[in-house]
Amino acid sequence: MTDMQARHLKDYRAPDYTISDVHLTFELDPERTRVTARSTVSRLNSEATQLTLDGDELKLLSVSIDGKPCNDYQTTDSGLELPLPVDSAELEIVTEINPKANSKLEGLYLSDGAYCTQCEAEGFRRITYFLDRPDVLARYQVRVEAPLSDFPYLLSNGNLIAQGSLDGDKHYAEWQDPFPKPSYLFALVAGDFDCLNDSFTTRSGREVALQVFVDKGNLNKADHAMASLKHSMKWDEERFDLEYDLDIYMIVAVDFFNMGAMENKGLNLFNTKYVLADKASATDTDFHGIESVIGHEYFHNWTGNRVTCRDWFQLSLKEGLTVFRDQEFSSDLGSRTVNRIDAVKAIRNAQFAEDAGPMAHPIRPESVIEMNNFYTVTVYNKGAEVIRMMHTLLGESGFQAGMKLYFERYDGQAVTCDDFVAAMEDASGVDLTQFRRWYSQAGTPTVAVSHSYDAKSQRFELTLSQSTPDTADGSAKLPFHIPFDIELLDGNGKAIELRDEQGAQINSVLNLCESEQTFVFSQVPCEPVVSMLREFSAPVKLDYQFSEAQLTHLIRFASNEFSRWDAAQALATKLILENVARLQGGEACQPPKDLISAFEGLLGQTNADLAFVAECIATPEFAALVDASGKADVDALLEARAYHREQIGAQIQQVLADTYANLANEQSPTPASRALKNQCLSYLAAAGVPKAKALCQSQFDSADNMTDSLAALAAVALYKVPGADEMLKQFEQKWVKVPLVMDKWFALQGSRNDEDVLERMEYLCSHQAFSMSNPNRVYSLIGSFANRNPANFHKADGSGYRFLTERLIELNSLNPQVASRLITPLIQFQRFDVKRQELMKGELSRLLAMPDLAKDLYEKVSKALDA
Repeated sequence: MTDMQARHLKDYRAPDYTISDVHLTFELDPERTRVTARSTVSRLNSEATQLTLDGDELKLLSVSIDGKPCNDYQTTDSGLELPLPVDSAELEIVTEINPKANSKLEGLYLSDGAYCTQCEAEGFRRITYFLDRPDVLARYQVRVEAPLSDFPYLLSNGNLIAQGSLDGDKHYAEWQDPFPKPSYLFALVAGDFDCLNDSFTTRSGREVALQVFVDKGNLNKADHAMASLKHSMKWDEERFDLEYDLDIYMIVAVDFFNMGAMENKGLNLFNTKYVLADKASATDTDFHGIESVIGHEYFHNWTGNRVTCRDWFQLSLKEGLTVFRDQEFSSDLGSRTVNRIDAVKAIRNAQFAEDAGPMAHPIRPESVIEMNNFYTVTVYNKGAEVIRMMHTLLGESGFQAGMKLYFERYDGQAVTCDDFVAAMEDASGVDLTQFRRWYSQAGTPTVAVSHSYDAKSQRFELTLSQSTPDTADGSAKLPFHIPFDIELLDGNGKAIELRDEQGAQINSVLNLCESEQTFVFSQVPCEPVVSMLREFSAPVKLDYQFSEAQLTHLIRFASNEFSRWDAAQALATKLILENVARLQGGEACQPPKDLISAFEGLLGQTNADLAFVAECIATPEFAALVDASGKADVDALLEARAYHREQIGAQIQQVLADTYANLANEQSPTPASRALKNQCLSYLAAAGVPKAKALCQSQFDSADNMTDSLAALAAVALYKVPGADEMLKQFEQKWVKVPLVMDKWFALQGSRNDEDVLERMEYLCSHQAFSMSNPNRVYSLIGSFANRNPANFHKADGSGYRFLTERLIELNSLNPQVASRLITPLIQFQRFDVKRQELMKGELSRLLAMPDLAKDLYEKVSKALDA
């Protein structure tokens, strides 16, 4: 079995050697690509005598030192060792690799006839023997040779410095990146593409060439990606005073890709999902996702590339910060409220569960077995929340001063999370000593709230106490610094000015730093309703028993739109869980009357942000309800949630139908109006109202955009509206040759709550448009089943768990990184009843017994079973 030893942050030590310059030559061949790497190696530790390089699945052809052949070396399963007792040397290593056989999609591989690379986190070692670690920064010059007819485009990082013809219909291109970078940012692409060309003039007057490369025939779907790139470049100049630094910026869309995208310096590789879009084939959500991910990878040019992480334990240094930046980008360009809601749903639906499960870790983890398992919602999304809290504490001007100092100090270096926090402290003068615990402690704090009011003195006291449950990683649980944003509302819904005991006006953000603190407010004319944790000011859970009347008051009057949405979700969750308790006690469910009344009020608002209203009336996701339940009763929870949707759809069907009709007749529909219209349609379908089938069929037949077409299809497929199979067949026949659209079809099929879904899943795995070697297809079908079909995934007989396990066994050898991402719902068994826990553990034990279990899966399976 592969080495399963964990690596620890505490064991970090600087490298004994470094590499300052690299010249790479690639002679591309599908099965025998020859890679020549000439590196300038320097000794950093004067006592070091042996150079150890990383390598994985390489065929070594030769080694030379200072131009002389070297045979005094040793290859191991993990690399190459050779004596090097000198301060500096020129090292040449020639290797041979097989891109065609590289199904792991790490290193150099073939994707639909094109060569491409993925080197983060540790893929460069699958190209050549190297110091494959982020704290070794080198300047790269790359020469790529390949047949001209098959591969007219030869791309790499930096600027193009030479190109020309070679014998035998071959040609070459040479690229030079003037900026030192770690090996994980290396990129190479060779293929025949359609290319969209444009340019951007920076604030200092430099013209940058922009290119988006897509598969032949897809050029008309690249316009939105290009527009998003130009918006990103402009926004980063205006908001962060950061300008692009090369002469060219390239994006290549690749169908076979494990991740969403990769920020390689000057040559970003993207999953086609985040590049290709037109109105006919992409939804409004797709368009938004493309804008966000394009922005994210561009913003990495400074927060990740120019300043990178010292080691992989510091991954949130670049990812948490850049997620925050892309969230701000989307918020500045679109609806800040809706974008904030999306970010919070990712935390509550996924990250809280990770904190409570066997893979719990701080945003700066302490140990890991497989580096690819670091790419988590904790590191990315909770990491972004930690940055956002810092922004809240420092304010925009203080935060920007910290960013400026960060770049002044560390440009061109590989640094740590502590370095970033220190720059923020030094620039703002704010002490962040206690705040640093967010980097080292795992878990989701719970803030319990109590209060009292004295009408005579008009004194209101708010007591906050924090506690964090033990987590699987065993990290200490000292009090966090929690910024807790509040608003006090009177009985008429008017905000009460916040004043301290002395009567001085104070900020709405309370700093909770102790295990328990009481905050006193004066001149409060009546007992208030408290809006708490506004804007989700910290990634914590709230322990406060709101009454239905308080929540409906907040839905109506909170000045912060996010708080209104939060109150609507809290009320829906409260009512659903009350019905779960009734079902468990043998009682009948009760309709959500107060929520229905609140929804009628929201739908009646004429000047509201329609996308915000659509979010407000949405039913909480199953994952969020599981988190709120403690140990979830799957069957009762599904029944109560379904009843909830049916009652809303049935009891306000006229309001929903009228709203739908008004929006469907708009002359110039917008993404926001489509969002609300389709939310109404979904409720009507869930309730089984007589007109639902006709509305869905009519919308499906007449839709001139994928958003409406897919929404109608989802309504009939997920709520068993008659005619669903026929509509699914029509959709398949129309789009079977368009992979990204078929992903949507596969996702719907995997999400259907039908009795025969497992038999259908087996059939779909052999569908002509499906491939287990393509991550997009796997995530769409298998991922949707495991994450979006709780009724069938959690079948009481364990058949859903067995189905997923069989797919994981297949992926273990094919693409373990994808398998590791799919296993998450199986390892979080502690959230369910004892019988289901035992069934899940049985499948995990089956995986653990495999003699060739990959590190990616071994780490998660072993930790889950040890929990």
